[in-house]
Amino acid sequence: MISISDVKKIYQSKSGPISAVDGVNIDIGQGEIFGVIGYSGAGKSTLIRMLNGLEVPTNGTVNVNGQIVSKVKGKDLRQARQSIGMIFQHFNLLWSRTVLENIQFPLEIAGVSKKERLRRANELLELVGLDGRGDAYPSQLSGGQKQRVGIARSLANNPDVLLCDEATSALDPQTTDSILDLLVDINKRLGLTIVLITHEMHVIKKICHRVAVMEQGKVVELGDVLEVFRNPKEQVTKRFVREVSQVEETGETIDHLLAQYPKGKVLKFTFVGESTEQPLITSLIRRFDLDVNILQGQISQTQKGAYGTLFVHLDGNEETVQAAVSFAEEQMVKVEVIGG
Repeated sequence: MISISDVKKIYQSKSGPISAVDGVNIDIGQGEIFGVIGYSGAGKSTLIRMLNGLEVPTNGTVNVNGQIVSKVKGKDLRQARQSIGMIFQHFNLLWSRTVLENIQFPLEIAGVSKKERLRRANELLELVGLDGRGDAYPSQLSGGQKQRVGIARSLANNPDVLLCDEATSALDPQTTDSILDLLVDINKRLGLTIVLITHEMHVIKKICHRVAVMEQGKVVELGDVLEVFRNPKEQVTKRFVREVSQVEETGETIDHLLAQYPKGKVLKFTFVGESTEQPLITSLIRRFDLDVNILQGQISQTQKGAYGTLFVHLDGNEETVQAAVSFAEEQMVKVEVIGG
């Protein structure tokens, strides 16, 4: 569906060339929800803008649904963009037009008849949950409702791909979740390929199938969301995972745990998928002569299963503790001894 091949984007500045995107290779499948995450300046916005021709690569090719977007111009580019919808952080609605008129705008540009424009706009209003608000103006809508209008407008031309540029960054957490749920529903109903960029790991965790982590213009890590959560390799990825897991793993916190429990061992258990449903702690208590204290933990849901971390303190003789660790690993739980 989408193939990004050895793409580079270099800007010229007074201080010299700036490499915004540096040798990126990504393939995205039909119907996939693919996330690109990175902090400010990582190159993710430049990358997504190259998918619809708003930016042209300095080197490399961008192929979207068989069309080399990085090569076409003029009329061919405008036609290619009709199959690529886009929603933005700040909605980009026309404030002098009603909701229905905003949704119809891309169809108006495409030369679709007034009757067909109205039919399609009402159909999309229902899809995004805004029945009855067609005559309202953007100033009369909440942030979440404005983004729903933006989503409806982006779907007007029946695109094959939907690009989301920090689409939930301006929204509160509850509204963010409702918009993400809507995107998942649209993906399932329409089989739409969705590519989103964000600096929030919560967004990736909630709806994405795969994720690319960007830093300084490069993709430093790429894989299934669940696998990236389970085994983040790069420091930037580990930082994102810590943010969303809500489990502090700083040296200061670990030192505090070790000071509080000087005897025995402090362990970090990492659970993925079906292992999150196993009664591991109950089994440890029943099978081994140990004192088991749960210190802190968190379980999160992703599109491909659950991911969780749990810090525990095991107090007992060395041989028994080691046997308990081995038992936990046999249950497909990753075990890390952090002290003791």
